[in-house]
Amino acid sequence: MFSPALTKLIKDEPGHFLVPASRIAFVEADNPLYHAFLILTKVKYAKIPVLDHDNRVVGLISLAMITNKMLTPDNIVISPLSTLKVKDVMQTDFATLEVEDDDLETQLHLLVNNNFVPVVDRDGKFQGLITRREWIKTFNYLGHAIDGKYQLVPKQ
Repeated sequence: MFSPALTKLIKDEPGHFLVPASRIAFVEADNPLYHAFLILTKVKYAKIPVLDHDNRVVGLISLAMITNKMLTPDNIVISPLSTLKVKDVMQTDFATLEVEDDDLETQLHLLVNNNFVPVVDRDGKFQGLITRREWIKTFNYLGHAIDGKYQLVPKQ
């Protein structure tokens, strides 16, 4: 369990952790694979969320998943980019957090093995991402702000 003082300081940090959906690149499950290839190449992200027509997160897609479909034992072929859809390639086993779930420890545990975790509302609609990058920025803030707000005294 996080220290209550540390939890308060983290939650008081401006901006908090959620990167809103409006700032996130995504593709839809029914998009052709070439569309995801272009988006991932253009935004230079390793992985992005896949949404359905109701803005629910249904998967994640990465450039590596796409290029894996393009590789044959002795060649690279581009035909899968036109014949497959994102839903044919995407990762469907992934963690999410609900907007109301502000348990810091859960977030950190999920970010150990994931660069980001999609955040959804109660109806499963995509709200944004909690990212490892935002957490690192928060730890930087803590390192600079804690002495200004608390007097840390070693236990005897």
